[in-house]
Amino acid sequence: MAAPQESAPLPDAAPRRAARRPELDVIRLVVVYGLVFFHAALVFDTRDDYYVKNATTTEATTWLAGLCVVWAMPALFLIAGLGSWHSIRHRGPGGFARERLLRLGVPLLVATLTILPLPPWLRLKAADPGYAESYPRFLLRFFDVHLSLSDVPFVVRGEYFESGHLWFVVLLLAFSVLLAPLAAWLPAGRAARIRDAAAGAAARRGVVLLPAVPLAVVGAVLGMEEAFAGWSRWAYLLFFLYGFALAADDRFRAAMRRDAVPAAVAGVVLFAAAGVALDTAGGEPFTDMTVPAAVARVLFALAGWCWLVAILGLLDRPAPGTPAAGPAPDGRRGRVRAYLAVAALPMYVLHQPIVVATAYVVVRWQVPAPVKYLAIVASSFVIMFAVYELAVRRFRPARLLFGNRG
Repeated sequence: MAAPQESAPLPDAAPRRAARRPELDVIRLVVVYGLVFFHAALVFDTRDDYYVKNATTTEATTWLAGLCVVWAMPALFLIAGLGSWHSIRHRGPGGFARERLLRLGVPLLVATLTILPLPPWLRLKAADPGYAESYPRFLLRFFDVHLSLSDVPFVVRGEYFESGHLWFVVLLLAFSVLLAPLAAWLPAGRAARIRDAAAGAAARRGVVLLPAVPLAVVGAVLGMEEAFAGWSRWAYLLFFLYGFALAADDRFRAAMRRDAVPAAVAGVVLFAAAGVALDTAGGEPFTDMTVPAAVARVLFALAGWCWLVAILGLLDRPAPGTPAAGPAPDGRRGRVRAYLAVAALPMYVLHQPIVVATAYVVVRWQVPAPVKYLAIVASSFVIMFAVYELAVRRFRPARLLFGNRG
């Protein structure tokens, strides 16, 4: 693979702002920290098979969860794709691959060896009051694994082994490793022609919504995967590649701003229709190849892309009198946002074991479910920030192990 300075597979695109896009930081922070609220809600959800369950559950959380899964994780992959474009232009494909392996691969390995086994162990304890196996002994069974290509890229398999919430990191790392050689191979001239043709087409109203069609095909043919927040892993690959392509030319960004409102209207209508269709399709609507199930998945996929166009387009609107790239964060608000942004990846890695452990204790309380939910959320945040502050942020080796630079 060519050295970064010798690699020039991706030419400069049409003029665009070099400054950081604050709305992308906001979306990333909302999704990452919102996962605490989301996973705490699954403790009380009737349909989801979460690690720890409250004695009484409700179906109300199903629709609330649907409002999140239709856009949240797709947004993270799309934003990661956007960032990958700039990273490859700065580092070259080889440097990008090395940076991704360090930033994603190292915390994935560290978490797998330390905290990832905790939720499945607590699942066994919560399901069977007589289960008395110690955590160290359970680890022997958790790491009784073998390699298998039947579920790429999740090639490590075992009876108790799982990637848990780190499936996002596994997929993002795999996509990044695939993207690096593709970016190195794609001739600069061909990339420029493809970009210009696509950006020129996006100047027409509504064309920016067409990427929903491949997503709908993936949903109809390959189904939806409940373990991955309701989307097929290959749909996430499309979101990642879409982000990479969108970053190449500001005309895509302008098209999203222009079509944000009709996309929002279409997204709401399609989401409502998808919810009804999934609820009435019968059988296993995520995977069944019946016409009603396939139609429901198509509607969900179309809704997801419309929501992303709407969210990105509506948030990408600077207040009057501010520069086009948005005001630079300053003061207390800027420092808080910068702190949360740096902590985002460690917090993502830490959050689910902490939520599950907290829920394991709280569900035993004799108090109303809303009180339990608030207690799980509040306690999880306190523990997360305490662990980050006391065990990660203050020590450079720990920061590196959790994916933070230096």
